[in-house]
Amino acid sequence: MKGDRRITATVAIAAIVLMSADGAAQDAGADLRFSTGVEFSTGKYGGNDDIEDLYVPFTFRAGFERIGFRLTVPWLSVTAPEDTIITDPGTEPLPGSGATVTESGLGDVVGAFTFYELYVSDQANFIVDATGKIKFGTADEAQGLGTGENDYTVQLDAYRFFERLSLQGSAGYRLRGNPPGADLNNVFLASVGGAYLASENALVGMYFDYRESSIGGADDIQELSGFASFRLGRAWRMELYAFTGLTDSSTDFGGGILFSTDLNQLRVSNRQDY
Repeated sequence: MKGDRRITATVAIAAIVLMSADGAAQDAGADLRFSTGVEFSTGKYGGNDDIEDLYVPFTFRAGFERIGFRLTVPWLSVTAPEDTIITDPGTEPLPGSGATVTESGLGDVVGAFTFYELYVSDQANFIVDATGKIKFGTADEAQGLGTGENDYTVQLDAYRFFERLSLQGSAGYRLRGNPPGADLNNVFLASVGGAYLASENALVGMYFDYRESSIGGADDIQELSGFASFRLGRAWRMELYAFTGLTDSSTDFGGGILFSTDLNQLRVSNRQDY
């Protein structure tokens, strides 16, 4: 799943860590997690032909008391008209023209650093985190899998926690790198939504995402997404999600499945097996 665009998994993990019993019992050391899955999305994005992408991310997260790191290395396959450029997988590509072709390979690697609890109100069960992200231009621009340029994002995430419900609002700004022959605008982005702990093993939620268009004259991006996350065991979770766009520049529809593991719990479980 795209960690920079789909926030459901991040919120699910945050809600689980802060609201579940086993999350509260974590050691003071590093919180280590790994996730992978597959996502499919399709849309015309203001063009005449469908653009389909298949996205397979491999994400490692390391969280400490006040800071966290995330690295996502994705594989990407895109079926689109020739000369299409993927600015972000599944989000506002630059549509090309001509015959439909399929290209695949390494996508853009994303690194992120989060400073937890920039602001905390214990009385209101309210916290604010700050995150900085770099999307490295590692995808092959000759194949149209990326722009070949780095993007930089700063973002604030605010959480309000109730007994079984967590609400989130996010706001950020992205500095876009410009590939040859294109002029991409820097953009404001925001999201709002929540996650509900339906049972000890199930978490459900819904989010609305907004982003200014980086293409002059195009509609801003607006998408609605929903997810359900299930505990598969002490160390594993599975998340199913789907999303749809509300403007011409947005994805028509898409969805995916994500598997994540708590590496600390996995290590404990392996020890107990012996």
